[in-house]
Amino acid sequence: MRADAKKNYEHILAVANVVVTKHGANASLRDIARKAGVGLGTLYRHFPTRAALLDALLRTGFDELTAKARELETASSPDDALVSWLRDVVTFTGNYQGVVAAMTAAMEDTESALHASCVTLRTAGTRLLTRTQAEGLARTDMNGDDLFSLAAALAWLGDQPSSAPRAEHLFRIIASAILSNRASGD
Repeated sequence: MRADAKKNYEHILAVANVVVTKHGANASLRDIARKAGVGLGTLYRHFPTRAALLDALLRTGFDELTAKARELETASSPDDALVSWLRDVVTFTGNYQGVVAAMTAAMEDTESALHASCVTLRTAGTRLLTRTQAEGLARTDMNGDDLFSLAAALAWLGDQPSSAPRAEHLFRIIASAILSNRASGD
């Protein structure tokens, strides 16, 4: 990619991130192009469909969350690291209304552009969970799939008007349940 094309791509992606975070996944592509200072044709050259733009936004975010998990693997407090990462995942996914369905579908669809990023993100979270479990700080009857499902559930709850005001409370309940070192039924 030429330097100017790469710059346009990155700028469009940054603007799209702001617009989609504010207006949701159905934000106007015309509005994104206008705010990015490019023509609609330029936007479509980089992102031929709305799905392509959303995939690029999500991949970028998932890759950043994966990098953060890798940094947190050596944190002095594995339980705090796990909760911090989980909060970041929930916050990120909560910024994109409807992303939970895209994540769930991508995990099952190996042909999806998001599949590799979702799998890598789940693996990174699993490593944080495993370390926390090894220290005796997290329940042992759950795995990375459970953690990923709980993150998705928390993000979904944040999307629900009736649950949104209690999102932080619900997050603390789930985090507390994860950090219980007792298996269910103990």
